[in-house]
This record gives sequence, C-alpha cells and structure tokens, in this order.
Amino acid sequence: MNIKEIYKLYCQQYLVDTDTRKIRKNTLYFALKGENFNGNTFAEEALKKGASYSIVDEKEYVSSSKIILVDNVLSTLQALSSLHRSTLNIPIIALTGSNGKTTTKELINMVLSTQYKTTATLGNLNNHIGVPLTLLSMTPSTEIGIVEMGANHHKEIEFLCAIAKPDFGYITNFGKAHLEGFGSLEGVIEAKSELYNYLKENKKTVFVNPDDKIQVLKTAEMKTVLFNETIKLLEANPYVKVSFDQEFVSTNLIGGYNYSNISAAITLGLHFKISNENIKSSLENYRPTNNRSQILTTKNKNTLILDAYNANPTSMKAALDSFSLINSENKMVILGDMFELGLESKKEHQSISEYCTALKFKSVLLVGKLFNQTTSAHLKLASFEDLIQHLSKANITDCQILIKGSRGMALERVTEYL
Repeated sequence: MNIKEIYKLYCQQYLVDTDTRKIRKNTLYFALKGENFNGNTFAEEALKKGASYSIVDEKEYVSSSKIILVDNVLSTLQALSSLHRSTLNIPIIALTGSNGKTTTKELINMVLSTQYKTTATLGNLNNHIGVPLTLLSMTPSTEIGIVEMGANHHKEIEFLCAIAKPDFGYITNFGKAHLEGFGSLEGVIEAKSELYNYLKENKKTVFVNPDDKIQVLKTAEMKTVLFNETIKLLEANPYVKVSFDQEFVSTNLIGGYNYSNISAAITLGLHFKISNENIKSSLENYRPTNNRSQILTTKNKNTLILDAYNANPTSMKAALDSFSLINSENKMVILGDMFELGLESKKEHQSISEYCTALKFKSVLLVGKLFNQTTSAHLKLASFEDLIQHLSKANITDCQILIKGSRGMALERVTEYL
C-alpha cells in the first residue's frame, strides 16, 4: 500500500497512535521500534483495542488485511505527516531554542487559542517522531498550528522544517545545551539557525527579540517582526509582571528569564490580531506544570521554586540570577548535575559552583557525580540518596529554596523531604 492510500485511511478519522496503552477507537496504529521495544509485536493488540489498521514493517506480523506492511514504519509516519502538511492551508509557527521552548509554546498557544482553533505540540514531543505526530493531530478545523522543534545534533531542525514547512518561526535563545552533540556554543547557534535558513530560503517570517544580539545578527536580511516595543518588565519577585500597550499583566511564572517567553507570546498575539484583553487574561491564567518554574509551599513552611525539568549552564545561571533577586534572608540552592555537556562538562560544573559562591547564597547543595568533582566550599552530595540523608537531619524551615537539575536527576523527588 502506498502513502496516498494510507493517507486516505488516515483522513477517515484523522487519528494516529503509536502506543497500544493509549489506543483510540478507529485510529491508525504505527508500530514504531525503539532500543527496548518492537511495536510490530503489538499490531494485533492494537486492532483488538479499537485501531482500524496497524502499520508494520516486519512481514511475520501481517496476520490480517487490517495489518499493512511498509518498508519502514517511522519513515512512513514522517512521509504521511509531510503529505498531510501539504494539504493544510493554515499558518504554522515553528519554535526552537536552547531554553524555554515548551513554556513559550504553551504561552503562545494560550494566547492564540482565545480567538483561533489551534493545535500545538503536546508537552515536549518535539523530535523526529513528535513533530510528525503533532502535524497529524491537526484536523480540517485547525486554524493555526504551533510546532515545537528540539534537537541535539546538527541537521535535525533542517529535517523537521522540511516536514512541517513553517510559515513563521521563533528561536527562544542560543545557550549551552546539548554540547555533547553540538560540540560548542557556536555549534548550537549553527544548528538552531537551521530554522532561520528554512524561513529565509522560503521568504517566511521570523519573530525576533531585539535584546538578543545573535537573533538580530542572524535575521538581518530576513522578513522580521520585532518584539512589540510597548512590552516592559515591571518586576520578577518572584512572579513576573509585565505591561504592554497600557495593559498590566500579573503572571504565575517566576524568574526574569521568563520575560522573553512572555514577550514572544504577546508579540505573536498582537501580530495575529488577538485582543489586548484576551492576551492579558490568557497570560494571567497560565500556570506552569511538570516541574517547570513551579512554586510550592511545604509542611515545613518552606517555599520551593521547583525548576527541575531540565538544566544546562545557560538556564542554570539564569535561574540563579533570578533567585538572587528575590527578597529573602533565608535562601537555599539545591542544584543537580547537568547532562549532555561532553568535554565541557567539568568546566561548566565548576563555573556554576563558583557562580553560586559569587552570589553569596546562605546555603548551596550540589548533587551528583559531576558536581561532586568540582573544587568548591559548598556541600557536595554524590547522589540523591546522600541528599535525602542530609535533609532528613537538617530540619529546614521557613526557607526559600531553588531546586534545579537535569531531567535525569529527577530532583522533584526532594520536595517531600522539605
């Protein structure tokens, strides 16, 4: 069966699933493979659970006319999404960057969805599988698509742009993330700028933060929309408050680093003719989840700033800067290892350790094998278990605590001990 015939089947319901634990009725099941699983083995189970067809790439699993054999399931999924994109006569906004992609995407979606039927990336499903699934979740009723794009190697953004064919783009920033794959900050800039390359070549529009010199330089010869000049940061202590066009917005986001994310959402909202009232209300109603800049109050009367979804040197410094500005005499910092930094890992962890010293926090706990190798006067704990053992004895109360680390550290587990 060729891709056009599969597309006809897809158009019957506009449903695609890849996980038999979440199968929807009349969906197309794509039997993807991973290092530790083979989706082909679940082809029949998907049908029993309500899928209309299963797409496989191993002949031995074709046991009925409802199981369709293709050369490669992943390539077929990507081709199907590309074909679907070509039929969608709607603007698609692409977002990438080292930090803040998901928060910015959520804010933009909140703003635009007040007046349009939007379809946006779920969570951070932003890779070579997530982007096709996002596109295939767009139906004839979708009026604007918002696609988050992630990458940890060169040419990934270029590949995703070829599938999504964005009409608008925004790069949140260029930071020291995934250095293991990109090699250096220069490598990060080159890789993320693949979005700019696509937009420039196809004469599309890019949104630009004029305070980011790299963005300004890279987009000098492109069709640009600068952040609205009326947007002003009022305070971030700890919640971010901004103004724009004589409107005052009190958000539930913390940290001055979220100012640019909010500014992007306001700028896109104004560009797509969203009313000031709707921009204001949607930004004020947004509440971060999934350990992204959440504020929690514990039974010990501690206030936790939980930013433990991910971390790299750039986002770590931004979080520390913002935390240092909060008015409190009793502040603690709990930092977990930063992963995927390659040869720069030792230097970057040492740099963060020294940065904490310079900011003169009352207490700093460095957690993980990488931080444990730094030369520092701060308390170093080699593992999460060591951290818990320390906190169980410390009896910390009435404290402002920043918690930040890479996803693999899962530092959100610490909250019950504070």
